[in-house]
Amino acid sequence: MSMKQTIIEKLTKEFQPTHLNVIDESELHRGHAGYREGGNSHFRVQIAARSLDGKLRVAQHRAIMECLAEELKETIHAFAIEVSPSSTE
Repeated sequence: MSMKQTIIEKLTKEFQPTHLNVIDESELHRGHAGYREGGNSHFRVQIAARSLDGKLRVAQHRAIMECLAEELKETIHAFAIEVSPSSTE
């Protein structure tokens, strides 16, 4: 399974997001630190989930990073997080 799919599955299970977009930005970092051939090293996550609503940004990011702690420790070099309010519809 790709790292992108692992991130999607873990975040979906943990947060039941109303919106989730996981972008592998590895190719944008070719030649920079942490780049690996084939990607799976630099990611951007755009997420909206009711369980994150009302939390301070640091608490939102901490929760997401705890969910992906193993991947961040062993595989992912760079990880950007964008949290939006969940849809109330």
